[in-house]
Amino acid sequence: MIIPVILAGGSGTRLWPLSRKLLPKQFISLVNKTSLFQDTLLRLPLESADPIIICNEEHRFIAAEQARQINKKLNSIILEPTGKNTAPAITLAALRTLYDFDDPILLVLPADHLINNKLAFHEAIITAKSLAEKNHLVTFGVKPNKPETGYGYIEAEVNHKAEHFNIKSFTEKPDKQNATKYLESGNYLWNSGIFIFKASIFLDEINKFEPKIFSCCEKSLQKGYKDLDFLRIDSVEFAKCPNQSVDYAVMEKTQNAKVVPLDADWNDVGSWDALIDTKDIDQNGNTIEGDVILDDVQNTYINSSNNLVAAIGVSDLIIVETKDALLVTSKKNSSKIKNIVNQLKASHKNLTENHPKVYRPWGHYESIDIGLNFHVKRILVNPKSKLSLQKHKHRSEHWVIISGIARITCHEETYNLEKNQSTYIPKGALHRLENISDKPLEIIEIQTGSYLGEDDIIRIQDDYNRS
Repeated sequence: MIIPVILAGGSGTRLWPLSRKLLPKQFISLVNKTSLFQDTLLRLPLESADPIIICNEEHRFIAAEQARQINKKLNSIILEPTGKNTAPAITLAALRTLYDFDDPILLVLPADHLINNKLAFHEAIITAKSLAEKNHLVTFGVKPNKPETGYGYIEAEVNHKAEHFNIKSFTEKPDKQNATKYLESGNYLWNSGIFIFKASIFLDEINKFEPKIFSCCEKSLQKGYKDLDFLRIDSVEFAKCPNQSVDYAVMEKTQNAKVVPLDADWNDVGSWDALIDTKDIDQNGNTIEGDVILDDVQNTYINSSNNLVAAIGVSDLIIVETKDALLVTSKKNSSKIKNIVNQLKASHKNLTENHPKVYRPWGHYESIDIGLNFHVKRILVNPKSKLSLQKHKHRSEHWVIISGIARITCHEETYNLEKNQSTYIPKGALHRLENISDKPLEIIEIQTGSYLGEDDIIRIQDDYNRS
């Protein structure tokens, strides 16, 4: 039996401003109408079991909702209190599967990659599965078609007649000169970050080479507990776990590793350059998405999410517009976006964490305007969903119903409001907003007060077990 393990904990900061901490690239529709996470679920082999998802606390409801949207049943969602890289994440999944299954084969997949040739991908899995059944730890290597400096490489004993190769070494992201040498040699493959192996074999190896990772993960699971559809591991024990990649912790040290070549039109969508490679270009080398007008523009990517973007007489640029940010960079310098993100974390943290539209388990809200002592939001509540029973120390709220039927709790009174009706929630009042209909509820909320931060919420009752 193959159990897919989907690693969905990345932050995707290299694709800012589209990708942000609370809605990173794996949960965004960057290439298709579906998100990269949904694409990963949809291309799983039909004969595989329900997948295990590993993500962090902040993304748990997004992962669950996106799986529901495509009718994909999940085995479980394991919540990491903090990101510790891929070795601990895979160790948690391997230990968890042994509770319910007799030593299954794990297919480990990043949630944020693009694989266009699903048939070739499945054929590679069949080859790798046969090796895993013989107790090998298998990774998938992509044949390089350019001297890429953004990927790790696997040096292999390449035999073009074979379906798999022995591994000689792993190499971190090289400079352009070495990447060119690797490409010309024909003995190097891009490291895809996809693996397949028996749960027991992986655990034996991680315990041999990194016993502290094994021990911390084992104790974290033993002290964990179920919360709705999620498995929460113990944060104190997990905090002690080393932060290491599976390559460094196991694959570079084991004597049982094999690599299967993967020729399936793979892309890790890890940078603007990588994303642009997935797009169509016009006769001038341009790619445009959204409301864009060009005049005498060459080799440029423009993505407009909200406003019209007009460009004249420029070339070799990346321009990305969102409701609250604008990125302009030359293509050759796009890898330096991490410098901008680091500056923003220090000065405008919210621009790296949230989009103007913020998703919650009950729906979402979007900031319309914000100023001194006021904040206006558009709130959408999903059918049959409700916000927590809560109160605020510093602000009062005015609610105007735009569409749907709202059930309002304020103090000890409960009443319904419909379109064009409104209500006032005084500071300190215990209150709740609920959608009692089968259609979305939309309201405008006007907050006023001395402090309007999201941490001014004291939850008394909550359907989603949030603190």
